[in-house]
Amino acid sequence: MSQFHSLSVAQVQQETRDCIAVTFDVPEALRDSFRFQPGQHLTLRTLIGGADVRRSYSICSAVQDDTLRVAIKRTPGGAFSTWANESLKPGAVLDVMPPMGTFHVPLDAASHRHYLAFAAGSGITPVLSILKTTLLAEPHSRFTLFYGNRASSSVIFRNELMELKDRFMARLKIVYVMSREHQDIELFNGRITKEKTQEFLRHWIAIGDYDTAFICGPEEMIRGVSEALQEGGMPKTAIKVELFATAAPQQRAVPRPHADAQAAAALVEVTVVQDGHTAQFTMEKDRESLLDAGLRAGLDMRYSCKGGVCATCRCKVLDGKVDMDANYALEDYEIARGFILSCQGFPVTDRVVLDFDQAE
Repeated sequence: MSQFHSLSVAQVQQETRDCIAVTFDVPEALRDSFRFQPGQHLTLRTLIGGADVRRSYSICSAVQDDTLRVAIKRTPGGAFSTWANESLKPGAVLDVMPPMGTFHVPLDAASHRHYLAFAAGSGITPVLSILKTTLLAEPHSRFTLFYGNRASSSVIFRNELMELKDRFMARLKIVYVMSREHQDIELFNGRITKEKTQEFLRHWIAIGDYDTAFICGPEEMIRGVSEALQEGGMPKTAIKVELFATAAPQQRAVPRPHADAQAAAALVEVTVVQDGHTAQFTMEKDRESLLDAGLRAGLDMRYSCKGGVCATCRCKVLDGKVDMDANYALEDYEIARGFILSCQGFPVTDRVVLDFDQAE
């Protein structure tokens, strides 16, 4: 379901100078709606200066914590993150969409697996949820985390990570990589790049010992680490990635070239199925995305980042054909099953049917 629910803020904790952890009070009637998988995210909505502002933030609590918590790091010029860090207090009410996202793998208590993760900055947020949930759910599995930051003072959830390291001493390894704070081991200085990952593969990581890798951070880091792991022998299917929404290249809505004027004027009939209701609108081909056209037509279609990152606008094409300009959220198997991101989707055929209610 794509509807928002009003949730009260139970706690706001300062994690670093520019990052807060926000815990929500989930009423009993909404418990089922807000059950989550590790690595999923929430879309938050509020009014700031009279404007409807939406942002997606990863859940940072473990499934077993029975707590719904996200981390909000202030970003330069970020309307929502700045407002939250400066003004959000316990008792405030935010509109919150139920959890979404596929940045996880199925867990099995009988498994004996070894997981690898790379995170940078606030990329630790979903990784912390995955890491803790996994260690609790799979008592025979191990986890190795490489966590990049500028300096010790910017390490989000540092105390919590230390507590987890003490608790799971034999099954959890954490390597801190600092770009501005010198460490005694030179290998752990600098940024997490493709070259740095290749060094880890030569001196620290035996790729054949790992079953799955999780990578969360800016696009350049994700691409470099993923390439290094694949070149080192890890299958692409074993690598799960999550991109910062703030790091996605901004897509500009510009008209596409047409073969002739008649094609440019062609109208598309779009049918949208959402929350059990059906609505229709018409739009011109190639002039705007399906999401923007639907919003302009008055439909309350779900969205958050509009950059092809968060997958809040994920839907399935039941009829017709749609091209995507950018995709940082969907897996290859999802695209093969007909899923698209409506914020990046442009209709190719004269009729398109989109279903926002189908999860699989």
